[in-house]
Amino acid sequence: MMGAMSARSLRERVLRSVSPLSEIPLAEGWNHDEMCELIGAGPRRPAAVLLALVDRGMELNVLLTRRTEDLAQHAGQVSFPGGGIDADDVDAVAAALRETHEEIGVERGLIEPFGYLDTFETISSYRIVPVVAWLDASYRAVPNPREVAEVFEVPLAHFVDPANRHSRSLSFRGRERDIHEFFYAGQRIWGATAAMLLNFVQRMETLPP
Repeated sequence: MMGAMSARSLRERVLRSVSPLSEIPLAEGWNHDEMCELIGAGPRRPAAVLLALVDRGMELNVLLTRRTEDLAQHAGQVSFPGGGIDADDVDAVAAALRETHEEIGVERGLIEPFGYLDTFETISSYRIVPVVAWLDASYRAVPNPREVAEVFEVPLAHFVDPANRHSRSLSFRGRERDIHEFFYAGQRIWGATAAMLLNFVQRMETLPP
């Protein structure tokens, strides 16, 4: 366990834990076998999300959004900015930056992508590449009201602390599966977003001192 860490040491660990942009993540998600059991081995739509980190001096924060309640998928859920990779997108990084601008109005010039996490597959048949980036602390989010109800930040240290990690069992198509959850300031962070955050933290935990 990493225990309490300063923002500086957390930043250094973050940099060491991600795969560099020169290394494209594997096509299959780290949870591919589980998804094959749940939804079959059919095609997954390529997608990308932006795991943006904001350096607030004493804290290193993760930027998150809460979806509007009337979306066809994942309504009201907490998520990273992101979505499907379009034909016009050069790569996952381009898609994550485009989606972030479309969803919360943050300009690309304020975002510095520097690495990837492991690819993740979802129940809704997406294959997500998480792009990790620094986000300038001066950013001002302007949520697209059709997609995003709220933009907020959570200290990365909150996810690092094992006491804040929760899981519970859900039934899906007659099968029981465990899902991960975090709670922060009235927000419930669960499902794919929580799983990707947990993957991020576990990558940091397994680094040598």
